[in-house]
Amino acid sequence: MLDEPRAGRLAAWGNALLAGKVSPDDAAARAVGPDAAHRVVGLPGDPEPTGLTLALGRLRRLGAVALRVALPAPGHPLGLSGPAGFNAAALAAGEAVLADGASLGLVPEVSREGPSGDGPAEVVWRCLPVREAPPADVPSLGEAERELAQVLRETTEALVELDVAGAGPAARAQLEAYRARMERGRQLLAPGYPPRAVRVLELAQRVGALVDIADGGEHGSAVSAGEMAARDRLLRPVERAARRARVAAYNAYAEEAGPRRG
Repeated sequence: MLDEPRAGRLAAWGNALLAGKVSPDDAAARAVGPDAAHRVVGLPGDPEPTGLTLALGRLRRLGAVALRVALPAPGHPLGLSGPAGFNAAALAAGEAVLADGASLGLVPEVSREGPSGDGPAEVVWRCLPVREAPPADVPSLGEAERELAQVLRETTEALVELDVAGAGPAARAQLEAYRARMERGRQLLAPGYPPRAVRVLELAQRVGALVDIADGGEHGSAVSAGEMAARDRLLRPVERAARRARVAAYNAYAEEAGPRRG
């Protein structure tokens, strides 16, 4: 969770466009972020791949009133609403965007340039039909914030005892790099989101970053199989709570837009 999910960027800036807070070109540019290019394939009425600016406009004409994020993991279809084919594609990608009102979803397929595959990413968003139904397991912002606080209280002391908070130099370097990015003032979410969503997303990203670092190559003194299993048992609910909080934050615009649709 050290990096912002592409689905999060697309949903946040797409929602800013739907709210009239940014221009189509600005929304597309912010959604693309550090990647080389994004295109959308499979939009109804558009047989050819479509650039992101045109695709966002097309989704709005197709009835989209808000964009939601799904961040599913094995055994946890977080943010998904079906059908099975879309859920399977989203699970394989680890993320997806759902367009409320249009019954469509977007799943990213990522490829990288360069001989070693380490160049800028090119992303194709594959458009598929989705079911208009409540997304799975997405909490409210208040529920997500309370859950994160509770799970941190319950696990922090045990994690320190296991020494999995990143004692090695590589883990410390990762954490410092993450803190530096946060201090550079990177904008969280996009115009039109409530302040609480920004606060919840920031907390979720920081918690997720610590989980990534603790679950990385260096585990402090957690070297035995038993200690590693204990670490994994502790990290699993923290990671799950952080993912749920991120989805709740990204979906806050859709939750507020919902009552206005009827």
